[in-house]
Amino acid sequence: MTTQATGRVTVTELAALMKRTAGVTVDPGDLAARADTAFGVFGLDSLGLLGIVGELEKRHGRNLPVNAERCETPRDFLDCVNTALAAGV
Repeated sequence: MTTQATGRVTVTELAALMKRTAGVTVDPGDLAARADTAFGVFGLDSLGLLGIVGELEKRHGRNLPVNAERCETPRDFLDCVNTALAAGV
């Protein structure tokens, strides 16, 4: 799956990244419905989230804020990443 370098990261893309980079399978609908649930409940640990951050940095050609890899929930992560991408950070 490819993402436009200027696009927002969606819940569907996050679920795909969780599968590809961390081997964690989660239904995008479930992820969206439970967006305030800790990543650990879905089976994603901090190393898995770091892998997702790395993949997004490669896709978008820029570093993401350090706090992106410290987000605890999908909602926090998507808010952090999409805010940074929109700001060109």
